[in-house]
Amino acid sequence: MADTRLIHGRYRLLELIGRGGMGEVWAARDESLGRRVAVKCLKPLGPQPEQSFARVLRERFRREARVAAALQHRGVTVVHDFGEFEGGLYLVMELLDGRNLSQLLQDGKGQPLPVPDVVDIAEQVSSALAYTHQQGIVHRDLKPANIMRLSDGTVKILDFGIARLGADIGFTSRLTGTGIAMGTPHYMSPEQIGGAVVDHRSDLYSLGCVLYELATGAPPFDLDDAWAILVGHRDTAPEPPRARRAELPVFFEEAVLDLLAKEPGSRPPDARALVRRLAAGRGLPSAPPVSYAAAPPPPRPRGLPSWARGMTTGHKATGATRPDLAPPDPDGSLTGAWTSALPPAPPVPGPPPPPPAEQLATLEDRHREGLALGRTGRWAEAGEVHRAVAAERAQALGPDHPDTLVSQYEVAFALSRTGREADALREFGLVAQARARTLGPDDPATLDARQETAYVLGCLGRHFEAHQMYASVLAARERALGADHPATLRCRHNLAFNLSRLGRLEDAHRMAREAAADRARVLGADHPDTLVSRYEVAYVLGQSGRWVEALQLYREVASARATVLGADHPDTLATRYEVGIALGRLGRSAEALQLYRVLVDDRTRVGGPEDPETLRARHGLGVNLGRLGRWEEALAEAREVGALRERVLGPDHPDTLVSRRETAVGLGWLGRWSAALTVYRQVADARERALGAGHPDTLAARTEEAHCLERLGRGAEAADLRRRVAGLRQESGRDGQ
Repeated sequence: MADTRLIHGRYRLLELIGRGGMGEVWAARDESLGRRVAVKCLKPLGPQPEQSFARVLRERFRREARVAAALQHRGVTVVHDFGEFEGGLYLVMELLDGRNLSQLLQDGKGQPLPVPDVVDIAEQVSSALAYTHQQGIVHRDLKPANIMRLSDGTVKILDFGIARLGADIGFTSRLTGTGIAMGTPHYMSPEQIGGAVVDHRSDLYSLGCVLYELATGAPPFDLDDAWAILVGHRDTAPEPPRARRAELPVFFEEAVLDLLAKEPGSRPPDARALVRRLAAGRGLPSAPPVSYAAAPPPPRPRGLPSWARGMTTGHKATGATRPDLAPPDPDGSLTGAWTSALPPAPPVPGPPPPPPAEQLATLEDRHREGLALGRTGRWAEAGEVHRAVAAERAQALGPDHPDTLVSQYEVAFALSRTGREADALREFGLVAQARARTLGPDDPATLDARQETAYVLGCLGRHFEAHQMYASVLAARERALGADHPATLRCRHNLAFNLSRLGRLEDAHRMAREAAADRARVLGADHPDTLVSRYEVAYVLGQSGRWVEALQLYREVASARATVLGADHPDTLATRYEVGIALGRLGRSAEALQLYRVLVDDRTRVGGPEDPETLRARHGLGVNLGRLGRWEEALAEAREVGALRERVLGPDHPDTLVSRRETAVGLGWLGRWSAALTVYRQVADARERALGAGHPDTLAARTEEAHCLERLGRGAEAADLRRRVAGLRQESGRDGQ
């Protein structure tokens, strides 16, 4: 891209001003507006990338670029535009006049910055993070090179969204092995190192590392071996900054040390609290220099994740390079004299007296009550029971006791089953961290929590992150339990499921088929888990257009589930619904219609007339009425189902909008184009609010709106709308065409 010099006839590249692991940054001129800009040209996707991967990658780039463009704060770089040109993605940003903090430290030849400058930078970065975290955005790669100080003293954070993109989809490392893309380890939080879910507190830890280096001239763990640096972040208390530079204010040292707490819960709750703390501290008198005794040697650390092996320190903020060192021993132990002859661990105080047995028995009974509620589908009630039990167990046994964590796990599980995926993600992440800390990272209970975390990430549409975590858990399961353990096979199934959602259908089909065969060999051909994998094989066949094969397999799974689970089991009914989908896709709508009539009766009997699955079966019935040309009946069904879905699920729920669109389709087939136009517009407006103007579903609804205008003889309006749709599709969808 850089050799072209002119991007889309608009952005003229003038001067290369930076190069990094994700691409190059050029000073450029926007020929349309006559202003100077910076253009970040990301590395090309490479020769002939897998089309599904490239399509999802580009879609992810668009989403992250929109996130970055929506940020409006003086401490965040302004994003003007983004797109793709000749195989490479690019981002257009404001051109900044200044130096990043890494360059400032290099200018000082490794000397720390003046204390007033460090405190000022700390306040400005904290303010910017407070804003972005409030928007739900986590940077994930905060380091001196990503923070710019302008000539007027303003401090700005660079690469919001794009740093996360690089980590998630592998601009630096394609999704292989664990799929974790790594850079310099000097500024990584302990939870990043452990592969756990990170939130805004990870950014706070990274900020603590940055401020420590600005104030002392070196990162908190300035070691020659990347492995040792990771261990330091996870297990070693940092040397107090004032031990290295006595003139630093006490309030600043205390704030930095709190940011560097190993546990996220021990750090400041958010960046706003840090802003207030720094502002208050500036009014305090400086403390006299203090002397510190040498810190005791750290305890022998546990083995780090396998992805960390062979890492080198890379470049820290000062840009100094280090010679590559030999990778650690294969067994995960550390090498070097500094790890030998460690003193024995200090004595641990005895545990508090156990709570009364009667109290524990009562809590166990209530826990079982919560499980029973979940088995009957009463997840909201189950969640409340588990939340109460978790609170009492935490008080009686401690927050990290296995029984407490079991209850917290069930709280998260209930949240995920009631549509509160974001809350479930947070809870599963906390459970995974606590179990890794108390039981070890490869303990089956820890892996259970991480696997559910991956599932929830997939529910949130964050399939790349889910892929990374599934791959990491699968590797750990195979090490600890073997390839044929049911838990390992379940993880392989989940990985196949997630691959299909990434659009990698061939890989998904192969892995799902292999998982089904192995489950049949280990568990039996009619085991529910085997049938789940066979169902997934059928789903991928359908997504690939192989509907004859999909129909046959769906029918086999439906018959087996009816025998093993019962005719009214939710899994049996779900498979029968998919049989109807396959029949409709094959043009056998009369058969599909008859199937859906029976399924609606069964769903009504099992779940009631307003159950979402009953309404889903009724929607399928209405669609096939339309395919058979029975449009008056189809329209009546669509209207009734849409009204019920609006009451049960909400007016902007995707299922509600699908029913409203089906209503518009029926109106159009009946020649009632004016009424159809009104409904299509409502659907398009709702999708634009929820998904954005450039989302494919929104654009499809706008196209249908234009079709209605044409049928009504309003050709000029239709042409204008089609031009607008084409522009949006070119802007936000050119990479997938």
